Amino acid sequence: MAPSYSNGSGYPSSALPTSYDYTYRNNGDFQSICDDIFAGARAMLARLWAYINGRGKHSAYSLAMKGAHQFKRNMSRRRLLSFPHVLVALWVLIMLWGERWIFASRVRSCDWDHWEDWPAGATPHRLIFVADPQIIDPHSYPGRPWPLNPLTVLITDNYMRRSYRQLQDVLHPDTVFFLGDLFDGGREWKTAHGDFDDPEWAKGHRPLNEQKYVKEWHRKYGEEFWLQEYARFGNIFFDNWNLGGVFPGAGQRGRKLISSLPGNHDLGFGAEVKVPARHRFNAYFGETNRVDVIGNHTFVSVDTVSLSADTSNMKDQVDLKPIYRPVQEFLIEAKKTKRRAVQKELRFWRGEVEELLFEQKVEDLDSADYNNLPTIDPGENAPDFPTILLTHVPLYRDPGTPCGPMREHWPPAKPPKGQTTPVFPDYRNAISVSNGYQYQNVLSLEDSIKLIESIGNVVNAFSGDDHDYCEVVHADKENVREITVKSLSMAMGVPTPGFQMLSLYNPIDDKGNPLPGSPKTTLQTHLCLLPNQLSTFMTYAVLGVLSLLILIARAFLVPILDLQPFALDPAQHVSSALLPIFKPKTEGDDGFSYDSKSVTSGTSSSKFPSARVPSTRTRGQSISNGLASQARGVSPNSKGKVSPGKWGWGQNRGPRIEIRRDAYYDGKGRSGAWRPASRSKSTLGVVATEIWTTTWRVAWMVLLFFAYLAYKG
Repeated sequence: MAPSYSNGSGYPSSALPTSYDYTYRNNGDFQSICDDIFAGARAMLARLWAYINGRGKHSAYSLAMKGAHQFKRNMSRRRLLSFPHVLVALWVLIMLWGERWIFASRVRSCDWDHWEDWPAGATPHRLIFVADPQIIDPHSYPGRPWPLNPLTVLITDNYMRRSYRQLQDVLHPDTVFFLGDLFDGGREWKTAHGDFDDPEWAKGHRPLNEQKYVKEWHRKYGEEFWLQEYARFGNIFFDNWNLGGVFPGAGQRGRKLISSLPGNHDLGFGAEVKVPARHRFNAYFGETNRVDVIGNHTFVSVDTVSLSADTSNMKDQVDLKPIYRPVQEFLIEAKKTKRRAVQKELRFWRGEVEELLFEQKVEDLDSADYNNLPTIDPGENAPDFPTILLTHVPLYRDPGTPCGPMREHWPPAKPPKGQTTPVFPDYRNAISVSNGYQYQNVLSLEDSIKLIESIGNVVNAFSGDDHDYCEVVHADKENVREITVKSLSMAMGVPTPGFQMLSLYNPIDDKGNPLPGSPKTTLQTHLCLLPNQLSTFMTYAVLGVLSLLILIARAFLVPILDLQPFALDPAQHVSSALLPIFKPKTEGDDGFSYDSKSVTSGTSSSKFPSARVPSTRTRGQSISNGLASQARGVSPNSKGKVSPGKWGWGQNRGPRIEIRRDAYYDGKGRSGAWRPASRSKSTLGVVATEIWTTTWRVAWMVLLFFAYLAYKG
């Protein structure tokens, strides 16, 4: 008969488990595994708890006691008033000067009373222009590694924050205008809606160092990132607005902060303006084209980066109307808008309702008269306030037109002997008339003339974009005086940032006409320069080198002049063992007679606590004798006699073994070989230790204080 088939385990095939049996067994195995895991976890927790309540608690207590002991040693008067700490105190004063006080000092030197020249009793409106804050972002230095990029962001943000805080706290301006380029890469961060890709005809225009990052920017930085940057901008500027006070200066209507003028870094330039980015900018900062009446002057802000699309070389090849049409429509109505704004201002000062009141009536649409609608516009012959044009991009000027002596990039060329006018052309002192990807240094001549003629009565213009100061009088454009304002940021290639101050005084009657005896010039300006941060960092570098040299020199003088060293000796911890420090080699050497009973009592147990037996001797003596006899292996039958030493030492005389506080008994060398206790250092060892200890102490304390100042902003 053929044998039954089996499953390899000695069971016949008919006895194989059913599917139910497999499932049951698998469930049982899973439950067993879970039980093992839980049991292991409980065992680990039990061991951890036992360690915490046992050796862990002892170790923590030991560390705490060592820390307290070290802290006590460091808090002594001699150590607190030591030379390295005096050097740290000097560093603290220098850093307070470089990170705080110098900002307040520079802004105080620009106080209005220092340069305003109005008649007695005048109540001018005080205004400040801030240009090109251009907060640093991933677009600024693509590829810069961590932590350099975050550190750059922190330092530049803190510089603008400190400057703006002092601007508000010291100067209390009635109005602050921003002149564009609020962000550095605002045009690069995708919007939630709309096509944000570069058009096909413009894809090769980007610089090569940017092209490889475009896809990454569009993937990582979108609407959410732009909102974070908006909040960051607000943290620097909006949140500190109230430092200037809630109420305006005497005779002024109120305080205003206007940041709606865009720059090419916010939207793009000309034909390559990102329309979705402009819609987003309008939503958060306000209308890019606007008219404001401030201090009896009319300020006209124009989105010139979009206007430039109308004179772009691509106008005839691509439909650019969505870019330039809004600003063109604004310019067509600019004069009427100005007159209406002036009338609203006059109505306010007369105590009237600013808006036009319409008669409420019902009439048929077919018979309604649309030709004689009521209007607030009094017509072209109405009084007009002096007009100030605000544009991010400067107006056109001939190449080489000098910017004057206050330009930092390069001073004006010295004129030949006998010449009283500036050298022309002076290319080094001038704004370069050039363009490139997403920028153009000056507007086209056509756009510049269009601006002046469309707005009318323009007496002054203020612009940004260039980052440095430039003052030009446009003789071919109705003698408009234009000032290009310095950037507020320290990262814009100009060593000394700044801002432009404006004092407005134009007394008028209730019709808007100037009062008799009013000053002919209704506007005064002043350039306020901020600290040169590179100079501050150079001061830190020089002081750092001097500090190191001084500490090295002091370290060499410590052993020569027997000065008190700053480096502490290694802490001597009290041993927790019961062993004495000295052990006689022979029992009679300690000056006491040998007692066999003591030996018997001392060796009656193999555990050390037996050394705690009562005795007429001191604790140390009893322990010493007891342990010695145990170590020697003295027999109870020796009757108190000690045999001569193995090495021939006498019974009652011989050297003593010094049990030093070395690394083994201090618990520091248990994982390695025995190390002897520290000996006195050589002169070079003292010098090296002193250099390292003092340098490290000064370095970490100074860096910690600098980090605190940076954290506080």
